[in-house]
Amino acid sequence: MKIRSITCFLDPTHDHDGNVLGNVAKFSSEAIERLRHLGVEVETTRLSSPPFSKLVDCSNRDKALEFAKGFQASAASSGFAYASCGPSLPDQPASEALVPEILNTARGIFVSTFIADCRFLYPRAIHSAAQTIKQASTITPDGFTNLNFAALANTRPYGPFFPGSYAAAGEKPAYSLAIECADAVVTTFGSNASLPEMRENLLATLNEFAHKVSQALNPLGYSHDVEFKGFDFSPAPFPEPGCSLGGGIEALGVELGKTGALAAASILAHTLNSGRWKHAGYNGLMMPVLEDSLLAERAAAGQLSVKDLLLYSSVCGTGLDTVPLPGDISVAELESILWDVAALAVRLGKPLTARLMPIPGKKAGDTTEFKFGYFANSRVMSVEGQQVRAPLESAEPIPLAPRTPNGHL
Repeated sequence: MKIRSITCFLDPTHDHDGNVLGNVAKFSSEAIERLRHLGVEVETTRLSSPPFSKLVDCSNRDKALEFAKGFQASAASSGFAYASCGPSLPDQPASEALVPEILNTARGIFVSTFIADCRFLYPRAIHSAAQTIKQASTITPDGFTNLNFAALANTRPYGPFFPGSYAAAGEKPAYSLAIECADAVVTTFGSNASLPEMRENLLATLNEFAHKVSQALNPLGYSHDVEFKGFDFSPAPFPEPGCSLGGGIEALGVELGKTGALAAASILAHTLNSGRWKHAGYNGLMMPVLEDSLLAERAAAGQLSVKDLLLYSSVCGTGLDTVPLPGDISVAELESILWDVAALAVRLGKPLTARLMPIPGKKAGDTTEFKFGYFANSRVMSVEGQQVRAPLESAEPIPLAPRTPNGHL
């Protein structure tokens, strides 16, 4: 188990002389050193801003693009490996139109688009996000740019995992921690203990880790006046068998892509929700097809479908993540996927994202050929998409509310 990222948050409009960024960067580097002495590895440090459309006039294209490039450059020069300038917002159409250009101009920055919040689906934003995915897939020959983009549904600020990470505007600097802990799930659920014992043992392991890290970093955060927002123990996998969340789920006696797997995923998700640590982000199951060796294997065999992943999204944390799709997928087909993700997020009252990766020149069943340390290659997944038509397809936001436990709104 390790820390995938110390993700820091700041509003650059409140940092005219760069002192705030310098302080946050110093906190980050000191945190890495303090954790190293505890034997805790930190893979990356990241920096997130509030939604860029709250920080810059998006009707001025050049100014907005300059902001994104400048924020990325400032983050890099301060030692952060990755930067996010947050999501475009549904009430600012000009910000949505800028997202593909930000991805193309500020290469390497992460950005996103809000397609739903806790009360509405936004049809225009869904269409815009689908267009962004399609356009971004052609920026490089391998379609890799979509790694840096996600459609967000009902997500809150201060989640540490990218690309759905952003800060609240006007707030003080903060940080949260993204934990790579799929290996702990595999180890615990692969033991000979009973199911109740497995769940107790996993919680004990995660709670102990959270306590140890909190004890080390809380005084440091206070001294730098950087607020701690919480842990995200979504079990981020790594593409090797010992760190596969898919493997952890299947250790409960099921196979992904077959009936019964949803129950296993639900039990694991509930276990994570029971943790005593301070929560930020998803704290649910993370099932990125290309980042998990077993998920990649099941998808390559045709056993795991996009519909299966949507089903698991009803109980998991992040939604659809690093899903390889045919390069010729239409904007309409992408929209239909995003409609389902948005509706699930709002109706279930939970955060979900969609990070979809059409691969130019590839069709369903073709092998992926990424050369990226966090990816396990798989096969392009087929999509049973459709054109969403009127009256569902509309320009106006569509009200929706979570279903209450007794079935009444």
